[in-house]
Amino acid sequence: MKFNNAKKAIAFGGAIAMLVPLAACGSDNASNGNASGDQQSDVTEITVWAWEPTLKNVAADFEKETGIKVDLQNVGQNTKEYTQLDNAIEAGSGAPDVAQVEYYALPQYAIKGNLLDITDKTSGYDSFYTPGTWASVQWGGKVYGLPMDSGPMALFYNKEVFDKAGVTEVPTTWDEYYEAAKKIHALGDNYYITSDTGDAGFYDSMTWLAGATPFKTSDDGSEVTINLTGDENVAKFNEFWQKMLDEGLIDTKTAGWSEDWFKGMVDGTIASLITGAWMPGNLVGSAADGAGKWKVALTPTADGSATNSENGGSSLAVLSSSKKADAAYKFIEYANHGDGVKTRVDGGAFPADTKSMEDSDWLNKTTVKNGDGEDIDYFGGQKFNEVLAQSAKNVSSDYQFLPFEVKARSIFGDYIGKSYTGDQKLADGVAAWQDALKTFGTDQGFTVE
Repeated sequence: MKFNNAKKAIAFGGAIAMLVPLAACGSDNASNGNASGDQQSDVTEITVWAWEPTLKNVAADFEKETGIKVDLQNVGQNTKEYTQLDNAIEAGSGAPDVAQVEYYALPQYAIKGNLLDITDKTSGYDSFYTPGTWASVQWGGKVYGLPMDSGPMALFYNKEVFDKAGVTEVPTTWDEYYEAAKKIHALGDNYYITSDTGDAGFYDSMTWLAGATPFKTSDDGSEVTINLTGDENVAKFNEFWQKMLDEGLIDTKTAGWSEDWFKGMVDGTIASLITGAWMPGNLVGSAADGAGKWKVALTPTADGSATNSENGGSSLAVLSSSKKADAAYKFIEYANHGDGVKTRVDGGAFPADTKSMEDSDWLNKTTVKNGDGEDIDYFGGQKFNEVLAQSAKNVSSDYQFLPFEVKARSIFGDYIGKSYTGDQKLADGVAAWQDALKTFGTDQGFTVE
């Protein structure tokens, strides 16, 4: 794959240029591209870019244990951070030693050589992490980060509204979900089983849930296959969601994460969400008056089978440009594989490791902490983590993101937005999105099929 000066940008809002190989960064461990086990004697401080709040306590504990200082900076969440990261990489200076990188964004940085290959440091780690998260930090058979948290999909639903609508059994299939949607909408024109204004992450997760594998990239990152229109499982979801859209069973006007969105969860007009396992804290924080009304169930699937997908989740990765790679690796090891794991889970993060998900105290929790540290019985006494742990076990691990996924999601609405206003069919919007992705990939120097 050849990248000329005009074609080296691939991330949303900024360019990702190939970095100088780590061997040129001045550390002994750089010669083979892997972090060594010995701390470099001149390291006093590493810079970490991350927005996850539980890392504050982790960083403080790490400093006490190792003497290595951590400059923890929140330069913006997800795409905002990636824009800053891309600009630093492009400039050849200013990049952190460690960055929080969501699973969907990791491939594009790994393929371009921007992340340190830590494969030789992580032998046997596959048994420590859940299958979905461990698969998400690998590319071409190599490991480029350690899982920090996860977002297995689950059905969060307002049981009070479901009962009122006569939905006495929690939907386990898409057909049952459709029937429940009709009953809920019959409560009033403003009642919907869920909302969707055209969320790219949700679309990816739902096609993954259906068993779709529309994206493939060769191990060397040079060849990309984009087959949204030819994948029968993509079509399966398109048909299901199109039926929901055609019959007006989805709220397509209330923007996700808006004040009105959370208000709908409180008053029952948005009666459920299919989303990541990190949602409880958001419900407690932004839809507090819904406490006691909501429950959690496994994600409904096309045929009721026990499969699942991820929605969200992040890794911590060492930048290949770091001149303090040993210390940087020590930090991600501590945070995501050492004592920092318990600190983060106790702070409310959803775990990526199997041990935390088997912990009896965690499994038996019936309350969620709010911003004031108060324990809130949001799910009516339900041991909700039992459901979420099973959701994580059900995640299939054969889905691949594009090596320019950040860009792909940023333009999703440009081509598919009209499908949510009734101006075009979802399948037509997806076809247009596919064409745009193929053009973009080719422009970046990929061989696209």
